[in-house]
Amino acid sequence: MIYFETKRLIARDYLPSDYLPFSEMNADKDVMKYFPSILTKQESDAFLDRNQQELTTFGYGLFAIEEKSSNEFIGFVGFHEALFEASFTPCIEIGWRLKKSAWNQGYATEAAKSALIFAKENTLIDEVYSFTAVLNKPSEHVMKKIQLTKIATFEHPALIDGDPLKPHVLYKM
Repeated sequence: MIYFETKRLIARDYLPSDYLPFSEMNADKDVMKYFPSILTKQESDAFLDRNQQELTTFGYGLFAIEEKSSNEFIGFVGFHEALFEASFTPCIEIGWRLKKSAWNQGYATEAAKSALIFAKENTLIDEVYSFTAVLNKPSEHVMKKIQLTKIATFEHPALIDGDPLKPHVLYKM
């Protein structure tokens, strides 16, 4: 199913052909720089399966993103329920992950803006948050470009003290 389109992108369900590029993206050390670790093939496949299940169940989630001119899977953008212990959880977060060859082309911003419009038009989500490691300036830049507001910093409870990824920024729409 196609959920929304932009001038250059399609947000859709996952296809069987997405498993390999999805796992390659999740195994790329540069793509996963601001995450605790890369994902194994099995972890990545399970993650894709969960993403598709959320799309099927809720009508929104982490949408597969396809570049229109090439019909190439380039990553995901969309929504996910954050359940870890924090003052603002449980909440719906907007997030993105694109393969390296899709970076610096405005795709994350373009897809995230359209995902927010899709959610608003379909009254699917009341509040949207976004968060990332303080070190992840590229994602924080996207948060600003999609007009989220920085409301706090916090220590991510899933990461150990001293981990450079533990300090996080929190944005909200």
